[in-house]
Amino acid sequence: MIAQAADAPWALVTGGTRGIGLSIAQALVTAGYEVVVVARHAVSVPAPLRFMSVDITDTQAVRHAISTLPRIDLLVNNAGLAGANTPDDPDDALWAQILATNLTAAWVCSSAALKRLPDHSGRIINIASILGLRAVPDQPAYCAAKHGLIGLTRSMALHAAARGITVNAICPGWVETEMSAARFEALGITREQAGAGIPIGRMSTPQEIANLVVFLAGAGAASITGQALVVDGGSSTAA
Repeated sequence: MIAQAADAPWALVTGGTRGIGLSIAQALVTAGYEVVVVARHAVSVPAPLRFMSVDITDTQAVRHAISTLPRIDLLVNNAGLAGANTPDDPDDALWAQILATNLTAAWVCSSAALKRLPDHSGRIINIASILGLRAVPDQPAYCAAKHGLIGLTRSMALHAAARGITVNAICPGWVETEMSAARFEALGITREQAGAGIPIGRMSTPQEIANLVVFLAGAGAASITGQALVVDGGSSTAA
């Protein structure tokens, strides 16, 4: 079991070793949380983050990991996987992997965490995507998973409402991450071209997503639940 540290609230962030997840984890530390980051492969993380090596697609491993935490006040389901898999060129293994990582893992983590989250202050925050609200033709698995994650958010929010636990989703558009860079390459566009197509003229930063997580985790957001909050620089509004 991980050692208890004073009476600070505890947060678990999946996929928290890089990109948006790492920014979220570091912002939560600044906000006063003890933060455990989870990833499949062992890596070093900056102190005072704590690391657990867990395959989030392994249901028993996830449940065991959550049971070993001294407490859990906030779960951030951030881990994600993208990939092209069209009906014309199906890859059933990739489809299953994307659904397992983006959707089923969030269900398993959330259902395990709900047993331990405190009434009236517990929080679950799912990092979805703007592609959970609209679609692109070459990523049906990713779109399906993120649409499903928003549906899961809304259903679990209603389930947890009587306990005063909130469940929300954040839907980023383009964010300055390695995943976005890989997508630019696949689309044959540059970072500058992507930013120019956004009404505010730039992509979001991981820190901006992290700031919203910190807000949703706080007491000031206690009546916000079941929502899919879009952070895309106005792109979906313009569309």
